[in-house]
Amino acid sequence: MSLQPAPSRHIVWQSVITVISAAILIGAEVFGAAFAGGWALAILLGLDDTGAHIIQGLLFLLGVAIMVAFIRNAQRIEPFRR
Repeated sequence: MSLQPAPSRHIVWQSVITVISAAILIGAEVFGAAFAGGWALAILLGLDDTGAHIIQGLLFLLGVAIMVAFIRNAQRIEPFRR
């Protein structure tokens, strides 16, 4: 039984840069909306600053989940390695 070396895989930098650039743009929108939405919901519900921060934190976590899903899907479309 002979062991053969694994085929060499290199990083496709153009795909990496494309996905990171899109993630920065989409992340700015998602997290900006999370903070503004949390502030607006707190005012709508008549909450104090602590309530606003809690809602913003929850929406921020939702934004993190959205960004993780985006990166995973983007890697399927634009593979980082070949």
